[in-house]
Amino acid sequence: MKVGVFTVLYQDQPLDEVLDRLQILGVQAVELGTGNYPGRNHCDPKELLGKPDKIQELKMKIQDRGMTISGLSCQGNPLHPQSEIAHGHHQTWEDTVRLAEQLEVEVVNCFSGCPGDSLNARVPNWVTCAWPPEYLELRKWQWEELVVPYWKEQSSFAYQHGIEKIAIEMHPGFVVYNPETMIELRQRAGENIGANIDPSHLIWQGIDPVEAIKYLGKHEAIYHFHAKDTYLDSRNIEVNGVLDSKHIAGF
Repeated sequence: MKVGVFTVLYQDQPLDEVLDRLQILGVQAVELGTGNYPGRNHCDPKELLGKPDKIQELKMKIQDRGMTISGLSCQGNPLHPQSEIAHGHHQTWEDTVRLAEQLEVEVVNCFSGCPGDSLNARVPNWVTCAWPPEYLELRKWQWEELVVPYWKEQSSFAYQHGIEKIAIEMHPGFVVYNPETMIELRQRAGENIGANIDPSHLIWQGIDPVEAIKYLGKHEAIYHFHAKDTYLDSRNIEVNGVLDSKHIAGF
């Protein structure tokens, strides 16, 4: 295991300065954002794809400082019901896979995405309970008609470009949000689909990260890791539980 940093944390600073700082700290690997929610300040596929000189320059910047690239990250929602959003996020995913191939990076980090409740929807609809029965019907439709077909195709696309580790971050709001849904997608869509474990998103759902790791490890489905914690407001949980949409000042 190598200790790394997701350089998006320093996206307002030039990559060279960020790498110099991380080298001093003894960091061994970097994760680079390539667009969608993480942004592409340090690694823009459109500026690198098909340009061997620029790709080699980026690789040497990192290698010369004794580091490796742990993964490229393009977390987005390619299943968004608004086609313009879905298309843009999907295009970034494809560009990221192609760039990972050219950079010889084996891991691409992403989200599973979440569709709406129909082909006419405008916003995603995240199903989190089994009753009333319409929710299970919606979930079945989402998975069978949109989620599984999309990820089967992307699993094959990734394999074609030498990417054997699609690391999906289990995140509430998307169809893959816990270990069970992670393994369901893996079993239904492709074995190169696994987890980018971010314990912060698991902890607040009441999931024990250690048990999640054991479960995913049993399926050989851990491809990347984010070492991140989260704060639980115990008083608010006592009154309102863990599902909450209000903004908390200071966070």
